[in-house]
Amino acid sequence: MKILLTNDDGIQAVGIRALHRALQEAGHEVSVVAPITEQSAVGHAVTLASPLRVKEFRENGFFGLGVSGTPADCVKLALTALMPAPPELVVSGINHGANVGVDILYSGTVSAATEGALAGLPALAVSVDDFSPRELSEQGAYAARFVASMSWDQVPRGSVLNLNFPRGPMAAAKPLRACPQTQATYKDWFDERTDPRGRPYYWLDGIIPGKSVIPGTDRDLLTQGHVTLTPLRFDFTDTHTLSRLPGLLGGNLSPGE
Repeated sequence: MKILLTNDDGIQAVGIRALHRALQEAGHEVSVVAPITEQSAVGHAVTLASPLRVKEFRENGFFGLGVSGTPADCVKLALTALMPAPPELVVSGINHGANVGVDILYSGTVSAATEGALAGLPALAVSVDDFSPRELSEQGAYAARFVASMSWDQVPRGSVLNLNFPRGPMAAAKPLRACPQTQATYKDWFDERTDPRGRPYYWLDGIIPGKSVIPGTDRDLLTQGHVTLTPLRFDFTDTHTLSRLPGLLGGNLSPGE
């Protein structure tokens, strides 16, 4: 397959290099267009007020184009200006840190895959439940096998497949489970610290409380050690409330009155 590979951790990150190597070894034609610098948690941001610049990266059999922008920028630029022909699949990852539950709203990794899906292409986001991985060759090889085994023409257009690996070696991982996204949200806090000049600054931290995670959802199964797979579709319409809105509106709201 012709694959566009991107991420949000940056073009030199361990995850994208492992996935690039595995996909190439599996015989795919891989084009890498990824951010030059880390863009974690930028969501679906796009660059409007400044130009995008592109830099080539070549080393040890790796070739890719680094972009001075966001993950969504990378996919938009690749599809419209950098690639001579559209890819057959957009892959984003392997992200350093899981993308489950509400993470998908913040994730540059998932947003890059979503940009591919919005363009009508099959799309896969890949993440691992480890913020500081040193070696992801096994996860890359698994993801390459996943790409080969999936009937991509049967996945509805507009959907993103969200694949997450548990922390640790693949030999210890439990089997893949298809599952829904958890609806639990973070309990956030900010660490207040002081810079060398005596001025305060704040550093965000947080957790998803275990008691709020419904069994059988992505965060629950990933914590148990399973590889998880969740199909995502970005239609935010609350259909239940939509049907009730006429009864919730009071007064005359006709235009001009």
